[in-house]
Amino acid sequence: MSKRGPRRRAATARPVAGSLGIMDRTGWLDERRVAVEDDYTRDAPTYDDGYDPATPVHRRFVAWLIETVPVDGTVLDAACGTAPYVGMVLEAERRYVGTDQSAGMLEQAKTKWPDVRFEQVGLQELAFDGECDAAMCIDAMEHVPPEDWPGVLANLRRSRRTGGHLYLTVEEVDRKWLDDAFTAATAAGLPAVHNEDVGDDTGGYHHYPDREQANQWFTDAGLNIIEEADEWLDGYGYHHLLLRA
Repeated sequence: MSKRGPRRRAATARPVAGSLGIMDRTGWLDERRVAVEDDYTRDAPTYDDGYDPATPVHRRFVAWLIETVPVDGTVLDAACGTAPYVGMVLEAERRYVGTDQSAGMLEQAKTKWPDVRFEQVGLQELAFDGECDAAMCIDAMEHVPPEDWPGVLANLRRSRRTGGHLYLTVEEVDRKWLDDAFTAATAAGLPAVHNEDVGDDTGGYHHYPDREQANQWFTDAGLNIIEEADEWLDGYGYHHLLLRA
């Protein structure tokens, strides 16, 4: 799940240990992933306080996804966070499986839904193979670096039975902010590429592919766009996509 609240884009990036021309990109991305996981686990106990990540557009797409699943079918919620969509799935008489890399977020989810199946696993390590009728990955792909997008899409596609749908959100921001973030990151000696941001409000790392690149990854993964919608919030927005192999 993405960090909540309006984005306040900082024009500075803090150097991280070993970053100033010493750490290679692979090691840096590994460090950033750990930072994101730690940030969510630290925030987990109060993450839901006065906050609901499910906008009307999110709920509409989740409802569409559920409609594609037979009664008693299974919906995978990858990077489920504190599991804000469990109720919609269960009320529709479908089964739910939630996964997340953050132990803290899953602890909160299990507290709310003790009888629901949750597994601690990251998007990059998802190993479901045709076990689910549909999958969703909501407000989470912004934490996935460009190198990992193809593999994550392949994991999500493999998790579903033949013909299953996938609901995915792609976070978007003003491209000027990304120009500033890249300038700040390179000035700090970080091995960042354009469209990445490691500012204070990213939880440690965000990546915002442009639509042309995202669409190419969908095509390469054999995923076709069935429905899409744009939603602009306070300083950022989401491109909502319902996809099918």
